[in-house]
Amino acid sequence: MANNPANPIILYDGVCGLCNRFNQFVLKRDLGDRFGFASLQSDFAAKVLHRHGINPRDLDTVYLVLDYAQPGERLLARSDAALSVLQEIAGLWRVVAAVLSLMPKWLLDWGYNLIARHRYRIFGKFETCPLPDEKSRRKFLDV
Repeated sequence: MANNPANPIILYDGVCGLCNRFNQFVLKRDLGDRFGFASLQSDFAAKVLHRHGINPRDLDTVYLVLDYAQPGERLLARSDAALSVLQEIAGLWRVVAAVLSLMPKWLLDWGYNLIARHRYRIFGKFETCPLPDEKSRRKFLDV
């Protein structure tokens, strides 16, 4: 279940069009019902990020929380987070993640940062965080 602490939680910019599309992409392919979601603008995300010494006002990346609230809680960011998500979802995305993971980390993060810098202009920005549909709402920890 998505709210099992051992399951990964995606922290995303709730007003970002790209981030919300990424969530829909993951929801559609999360056949194991593993992922939970919380916007970076939420109190939930702020508490997690504070624990890891990260400024919660910095909205330019996606994070993946592993082993939430457990002694070994970890936080992946940028390309590490995105690749880890791709490795967990159904379809050929595991192969895509495997191929991409062969690239140098600096190059992956450079590409990630380039897209992140222009994401609002390319993919749009919402005035407020969109609410998930009724079917997916239980997977969102900040709704």
